[in-house]
Amino acid sequence: MNVLVVIPAYNEEGSIGRVVASVIAAGYDYVVVNDGSTDGTAALCKENSFNYIDLPVNRGIAAAFRAGVDYALDNGFDCVVQFDGDGQHRVEYIEALTDGIRHGYDIVIGSRFVDAKKPVRLRALGSNMISGMIKATTGASIADPTSGMRAFGSRALAVIGEHRNLGPEPDTIAYLVRKQGMKVLEVQVEMSERISGKSYLNMRQSVFYMGRMTASILVGQFFK
Repeated sequence: MNVLVVIPAYNEEGSIGRVVASVIAAGYDYVVVNDGSTDGTAALCKENSFNYIDLPVNRGIAAAFRAGVDYALDNGFDCVVQFDGDGQHRVEYIEALTDGIRHGYDIVIGSRFVDAKKPVRLRALGSNMISGMIKATTGASIADPTSGMRAFGSRALAVIGEHRNLGPEPDTIAYLVRKQGMKVLEVQVEMSERISGKSYLNMRQSVFYMGRMTASILVGQFFK
């Protein structure tokens, strides 16, 4: 199985070097997708001869991920691992994710909550709501639907590559399970603190995200 680690990056000049170095040291092929960064992310990738795709403007995580999927499909990869450029994801768990793909699963999620309880806070409440909506519409139980560390096998990649409105989000997972009959596995992982920068998900963006996911999972997936 040919595995490609896709690393979307937006303004991650403080972390992308160490992230790429860890992926290379672990022996994986990779591509950084610079999502129109306004800092030195692209320059750092160029200076270090990283394998990268440079999007001219910021288009968001979905477009950046799809650019990585297109690259994977064009270059003969049959498994993609979605991997954050901020240092939160840890390379030692990539093997567990890809092992799930080898054993016949279409999507493997690096979950923080297979063996651990969710903390009592607002973000966890949102995660629980999304889990409930996925369970109600697909029958699948997913403890950590918002985890950004995921592996996608060849069947999932083919569908994502063909349908341009599918991104690496919980509503896509719900669609692939319900409409495409794909199998999902969660494996326990731990996340690190981001190396630098800050998340784009502030309170306003989090509320908007929840509204969009709710509409897409409860209504949108039935019309995709």
